[in-house]
Amino acid sequence: MTDKRMTEDEVVAELRSGMTIGIGGWGSRRKPMSLVRAICRSDLQDLTIVSYGGPDVGLLLAAGKVKHLVFGFVSLDSVPLEPHFQAARQNGTVTVSEWDEGMLQWGLYAAASRLSFLPLRSGLGSDVLTVNPDLKRVTSPYEDATEYVAVPALPLDAALVHLNRADAAGNGQYLGPDAYFDDLFCGAAGRAYLSCERVVPTAELTAAGPVQSLLIRRSEVAGVVEAPNGAHFTTCEPDYGRDEAFQREYVQAARDPETWAAFHDRYLSGDEQAYQAAVTANALEAVR
Repeated sequence: MTDKRMTEDEVVAELRSGMTIGIGGWGSRRKPMSLVRAICRSDLQDLTIVSYGGPDVGLLLAAGKVKHLVFGFVSLDSVPLEPHFQAARQNGTVTVSEWDEGMLQWGLYAAASRLSFLPLRSGLGSDVLTVNPDLKRVTSPYEDATEYVAVPALPLDAALVHLNRADAAGNGQYLGPDAYFDDLFCGAAGRAYLSCERVVPTAELTAAGPVQSLLIRRSEVAGVVEAPNGAHFTTCEPDYGRDEAFQREYVQAARDPETWAAFHDRYLSGDEQAYQAAVTANALEAVR
């Protein structure tokens, strides 16, 4: 099997401005944050981001990387609304497609199935169709003649996901309670990149958990990044939970430009190694 190991910066070097990029995880849970931080350090711009959003969306908005956002929600979970997302929406600095959570899943599923759309009841009778006038309705060709929302496919140029374990070939395993829709993001993408807490031999993947926990197939993966603590500050259960203290610091900093500049200088001005060192130093200061 091909060894597909890469660094975060090598992954970003394969991306291009203007791409549509899907980001796995869910809110402030198991986000590929080391890859997101690498994009923030890059020259990429004018991206369309597809996400069940959390701080991935927030950081990319704060860095001015996003032209258009397709989302089911953007939340930090224990903090209901992502602050950079809130500011971008209030200031009108990003265009959006605001979909129902199930519609986003169905759009990814359609793209992964190489279909142009899939019918769905979700959205009917709601303002989803009002705020997204480009969405169409479709009627069943059978006797029931049921009306559905025709959810368009969401083909991605690239997908970024983070799992607990992977082998060097790109087989990926989650060990926490939720798969989210990382497999659909990878299936919908032209190229998928998988970061993980630890790269292990293939045999260890089946030894560590049930076979059904192998969520991502190597045939869908273009690159594997070993990124310990790479989902920080989001959860990556059971390896670690959300860093709530850091998330509160992030939210407070986002409310004021000067405070955000100081936060950026401390945590985001260097590479991933510098970020992790600053996070460790911050945690040590907190227990003194």
